[in-house]
Amino acid sequence: MGMEARDRNTVALAALRISVGMLFVIFGDYKVFDAEFIWRGGFQFWINRFLTDGAYPFMLPVLQKFVLPHATAVAFLVAYGELAIGLALVLGIFVRPASICALIYMLTLLFCSNYPGTQAAFWQYFGASLDHSVLALCFLAFIFGEADRALSIRSYWPMSAGRQETSATCSSPESKNRNQR
Repeated sequence: MGMEARDRNTVALAALRISVGMLFVIFGDYKVFDAEFIWRGGFQFWINRFLTDGAYPFMLPVLQKFVLPHATAVAFLVAYGELAIGLALVLGIFVRPASICALIYMLTLLFCSNYPGTQAAFWQYFGASLDHSVLALCFLAFIFGEADRALSIRSYWPMSAGRQETSATCSSPESKNRNQR
């Protein structure tokens, strides 16, 4: 007997969630455990590169007047935020809140680093944003889908499994017919 399409889709979404989560664990790991990014100017290097190579014009004052003066604190937030997002996605816990934060982060990175210039054609904005827009779309899927339904700690917790069965039973056609009688 084959796996139902809904089950395959659930597992596929969970596999995507875990894969993206692993990327963020790797990104966060090297930033947290290598002093270069937070303490030795690695973060400032990237912000200065964004300022010279591709921030959208409306982001320039934010980077210059807020991010750079608070570079160590923001670098700390970025490093531990990436690690937390990655762990949440890999483990399948707090997936929606982590994905909301990650979506905001991806959009921020997109506007800080993917400006194609004033002379660019409209479609070039999308091409320039592929570094971050593809991950942003993944996070949208995790927010609106049930990305933690399979291959997650949540799916193995007895209490949450009971809630899933109850909600599935309440919404099944048989239970609706029983409730109408």
